[in-house]
Amino acid sequence: MAAGPDEFRKVVGHFASGVTVITTWDAEGRPAGLTANAFTSVSLDPPLVLVCVDHKAQSYPAMQASGRFAVNILALGQDALSKRFAVSGGDKFDGLAWSTGPAGLPLLSGALAALECHTVHTYPGGDHTIFVGRVEAVQAQDAEPLLYYQGKYNRLSAP
Repeated sequence: MAAGPDEFRKVVGHFASGVTVITTWDAEGRPAGLTANAFTSVSLDPPLVLVCVDHKAQSYPAMQASGRFAVNILALGQDALSKRFAVSGGDKFDGLAWSTGPAGLPLLSGALAALECHTVHTYPGGDHTIFVGRVEAVQAQDAEPLLYYQGKYNRLSAP
């Protein structure tokens, strides 16, 4: 039986994932970003990751044109940051703590980890584009991750 978009979203929501904010530079040199949980590692050698970006996302044109992106993996307690980058409109970086990373991309302060990437492939994926990036720089801190499960933010729990 084929699944409609609402049913598909509900079922896929049973897969717990981390939460990321993908950042890049727009054509005017301003930071741009969006929340994404469609992120995964692809290869260790060379180090590759992929993110899937909705064509309707405000930052989609910047992702296409830039040729570079950073994956900011959010830490527990950064759900407000995730929500901020999940909505369209406005300057999402206004009043926000961020810096330029070693590879020159905008990185969010307090993120659990960050990967700065150069786009090496793009593929059509329905209403999204799949961006594959070669990792140029990484950083991480020891903290608990922010998780997303069945439409809600969550945390790891001990057995």
